[in-house]
Amino acid sequence: MIMPSAHAQSADALLDKLVDKGVLSVKEAQELREQADDGFNKAFQAKTGMPDWVSQFRIYGDVRGRYEFFKTENDTANTALTRNASTRQQNEDRTRLRYRLRVGATATLLERLEVGFRLTSSEPNADGTGGDPISGNTTMQNNGSKKFIYVDTAYGKWTPISHGPWLLSATVGKMDNPFTFSDMVFDGDYTPEGFALQAGYTFNDQHALKLNAGYFMLDEINQGAQASDDPTLVGAQLRFDSKWSPKLSSSVGLAFMTLTDFQNLGSAAVPNVQGGNSRYPSVVTNSGGVLHATNELVNSYHPVIADASVTYMLDKFPLYKGAFPIKIGGEYMHNSGAKENNDGYWGGIFLGKSGKKGAWELSYRYKVLEEDAWYEEFVDSDFGAYRQVAFPADGNLRGYRAGTGVQGHITKFVYSVSDGFTVGATWFYTESTNPGEIAGRETDSEQHRVQLDAIWKF
Repeated sequence: MIMPSAHAQSADALLDKLVDKGVLSVKEAQELREQADDGFNKAFQAKTGMPDWVSQFRIYGDVRGRYEFFKTENDTANTALTRNASTRQQNEDRTRLRYRLRVGATATLLERLEVGFRLTSSEPNADGTGGDPISGNTTMQNNGSKKFIYVDTAYGKWTPISHGPWLLSATVGKMDNPFTFSDMVFDGDYTPEGFALQAGYTFNDQHALKLNAGYFMLDEINQGAQASDDPTLVGAQLRFDSKWSPKLSSSVGLAFMTLTDFQNLGSAAVPNVQGGNSRYPSVVTNSGGVLHATNELVNSYHPVIADASVTYMLDKFPLYKGAFPIKIGGEYMHNSGAKENNDGYWGGIFLGKSGKKGAWELSYRYKVLEEDAWYEEFVDSDFGAYRQVAFPADGNLRGYRAGTGVQGHITKFVYSVSDGFTVGATWFYTESTNPGEIAGRETDSEQHRVQLDAIWKF
């Protein structure tokens, strides 16, 4: 990191100790802080060449190494994979090595302004227009070939109100997702592009209300009969956080999301990374005379999403340093834009919290995400199943694929070896919510996926 706040943190710690010992009053300590900050900021700007309206500059990032193992319980021949022209490969176990690199910088400016960017590794889309929207992973392959780097975020932020009980902030550009959903709704690597508004009101030390809202572009149609019909994502989320006692806290949320002009999100319009949604298999004219293109989405997507969690802090727990959090939570989604297969939900328990040296966490979730509960290209890219029968016109042959139409178990363990280095293991045991039939027999869709991670942060 390169920032004046590193100096400020060490100075604050010393001043706090002097206040605790009665050497300084609180007022005197605050005056010394202001003097020290002013002097350091001037020296910092002189040495780095930063303009005087930059009050803080920070460089950050992380590197993750990952080993993955896949095991499919379906042992029938897979026509998508061949050893040669005459021999079809069975669904054998598979392993691979991957990495993810992210590095970014943020600058805090006067007048409550912030600007930032982040670069990430990723793999190119099939059409070569950019990187995978929902993953920064890069597979180690192709004889050590040089890999790609993409813009992950590039944004400007203004926080006109951040004092007293009120908060108001606006962000424009390509940004970290402002919505606080689980990966059932958005993959953690998804960084939307557009405009976001965040607001909040703190009633007291126990209760606070937050609002997240956004208007994001999904595709740009620059000419033709549909030039004004750009698909967008619009949403708003309310969250109420409560701290009932030093040990007990809770959070509840309610949100509404919608896709506009979803008909223009065909598999050729945006990266077709995942599968599951119902699509038209060929050009169709319905009873109302409306023409639908091949791979056009059949259903609209405007789900209501609710979530809730409760956290209780134990004073201590075996083999854990400090207070031990136990969290129980869940999330439910219903899409009224589809007549069937339109629900998603999960429930789980979370023990501990990693991040500090010696801390660990263990979690279990059971998740169900039906085919048309939500748009397939937003959701977790690691939660997939084997598909013997392809979903209607999703443009892909049978085999393992993430997206919607998946249900199963997720077990995860993470341990912080130090403040900046963690290791973890995740096991997915999943199956399709609609596996299909061959010769009148339901096909096997069960899939095991194991991830072993090592993460370095700076």
